Amino acid sequence: MKTRVVNSRLRLLLLVIFLTFAALGARAAWIQTVRASSLAAMAQTQAKKPIVLPAGRGTIYDRLGIPLAIGEQAMDIDADPLQISDPRREARIAAKVLGIKFLPVYRELADRSRQFVYVQRKADPKLAAALQERHLVGFSFAPDQKRVYPQDTVAAPVLGYAGTDNTGLSGLELELNKQLKGTPGSATLVRDALGQAVNTIQHRPARDGRDVFLTLDSHIQANAEQVLEQTVNEWHAKDATAIVIDPKTGAILALAQEPGYNANAYPTATAHDLTVDHAVNDVFEPGSVFKVVTIGGALSQHDITPNTAFRVPGSLQVADRVIHDAEPHGLETLKVRQILQRSSNIGTDLIAQRYLGESGLKHWMARFGFGRRTGIDFPGESRGLLPTYWSGSTIGTVPIGQGVSVTAIQLASVYAAIANGGEWIQPHLVDHVAGAPATRPKRRRILAPGVDYQLRTMLKGVVSDQGTAELAAIPGYAVAGKTGTAQKPGPHGYIPGAYVATFVGMVPASRPRLLVLVTIDEPHGQIYGGLVAAPAFEQIASFDLQYLEVPPDLRIK
Repeated sequence: MKTRVVNSRLRLLLLVIFLTFAALGARAAWIQTVRASSLAAMAQTQAKKPIVLPAGRGTIYDRLGIPLAIGEQAMDIDADPLQISDPRREARIAAKVLGIKFLPVYRELADRSRQFVYVQRKADPKLAAALQERHLVGFSFAPDQKRVYPQDTVAAPVLGYAGTDNTGLSGLELELNKQLKGTPGSATLVRDALGQAVNTIQHRPARDGRDVFLTLDSHIQANAEQVLEQTVNEWHAKDATAIVIDPKTGAILALAQEPGYNANAYPTATAHDLTVDHAVNDVFEPGSVFKVVTIGGALSQHDITPNTAFRVPGSLQVADRVIHDAEPHGLETLKVRQILQRSSNIGTDLIAQRYLGESGLKHWMARFGFGRRTGIDFPGESRGLLPTYWSGSTIGTVPIGQGVSVTAIQLASVYAAIANGGEWIQPHLVDHVAGAPATRPKRRRILAPGVDYQLRTMLKGVVSDQGTAELAAIPGYAVAGKTGTAQKPGPHGYIPGAYVATFVGMVPASRPRLLVLVTIDEPHGQIYGGLVAAPAFEQIASFDLQYLEVPPDLRIK
C-alpha cells in the first residue's frame, strides 16, 4: 500500500517537472521567435542613449579685454528610475554629496513612469565627480557649461542673463544669442547591464559660440554705477541712469542704472530689473534739455544767431496755457545765448512761434531722431512719444520739452552730435564679434555746419556762474551742457511732486572727448537738474577724464 502511494507521488512530481520545463521551453521559443525583434530593440535602447553635446557659449569682454560674462565647466546629472531598485537610498546619497535637498531628488528617482529625470543641472564638477565615484546604478553624467558674471553687479542690466539651457533671455545675452550660443553636437552614450556609462560615441562635435567685444569700459561703468548709487541714496530717488559716450565714434563707454542687481543671482531679481534698461527702454518728458532742438533748428535755418535779441515778458499766453520761467521776472531783453543759458521757457517759445511753427518743430524733431529708435544693439528699445494731435497750446509746450517723451539714449546721441561737429552717429555697445567684420554705425548730419560750435559755446554758459548748472563745473576743463527738470505725466495729468532731473554735458568743451548724461527719477528734497543731476555728472566725468588721461583745456585758477 505504501509503495503504491510513493509511486503515485513520484509520478505526480515528474509530471509537474515535465510540465514546468515544457512551459519554459515554449516561453523561450516564443521569445526567440515572436518577441525577438522587439526585445532586441528594447535592449539596444537601454544600452545606448543619444545625448546632446553642449556648445561652449562665447565670452563677453569689455573694450579692454576684461571678461564680463564667461562659461564655466559644470555637469548635468540624470538618472533612469527604472534601473533604480532603492530610490530612497540613492536619493540620500546624491543629496548628501551634492549638497541639495533630499525630497525633490527622491520624488524624481521614485517616479517609475519615466526613464529619464534630472538629479541636478549644472552641478559643481568636483561634487559630480565625488558622486560618480559612488557608482550609483542608473546615474549618468554629462558635461555642461554654467554662465558666470565675474564682476557681479557691474553692467548686469546691460549684459542680461542666460537661462539654464544657456540661451540668452535678456540684455546683450539675448541680443547676441545667435553669435554667442554656438552649435550643439551629438553623441551616443553606451551603458553596461547595470546602467553605468562605459563609452561615448561622438557623431558630431559641438561648435563653440563666438566671443564678443563691447565698447563698454568696466572701470568707467563701475564708477558710474557707484556715483548713481550714492545719488539715489542722497536724494531718496526712485532710480537713476547714466550714459557715457565717445562722441567721435558713438561708442558707449558706460550704460549704468541704479538700483541694479547681481547678475549671478538673477533668479532673485525682479522681472522688471531683468528686462528693463532705463536708458533704452524707458521714456520720459525731457524738459529743458529738449530746447537745443528748438534753438538748434532755428540756428540751422539761419533765422537767428546767438546774439539775436528778444523782448521776453514775464509770462506768455499760448492758447489755454500760460508759460512762465523758473525765475519770475518782468519784461526784459534776452539774447538767444542768454535764453539757452538761463533756460528761459518764454524765450524758447518765442523762437518756436516766430521761426518754426508746427511744421518746423515736426521737421527738426524728426531730423534729430526723436520719435524713432536709434537702432542701438540692445533689445526692447523704445521709439519715444511725439504728439499725435497738435492743439493751440502744443506750440508752447513741445519747444520746452513738455508733451513729448524721449529715451535717454536718444537725448545722449543728439548731444553727442553737438559735441562732434553736428553729425549724428548711431550709439552702439558692440565693438566687434570675433571672426566677423566690425559693423559700421550709421551716420547722418543733423545740424548745419557751424551750428554745433554755436550751441557748444552757448552751452558752456549754462555751466558758468550765470547759468543753471554751476555744480557741473570741473576744475581745469571747460564743460558745455544743459539742465532739465520735468514733471512726470500720469494717467490723469501730471503727478504732483514727481519729477525727472537731467543734466547732459560734454567735456572738454573745446574738443569733446566725452558725452555724459545723467537722469534722476523722482528725487526728493530737490528736483532741479542743476542741483540733483549736475553733481553726479561732475563726479562721473571727473573720474573718466583722469582715467582716460584727457589733458585739461583750461588753466586752473
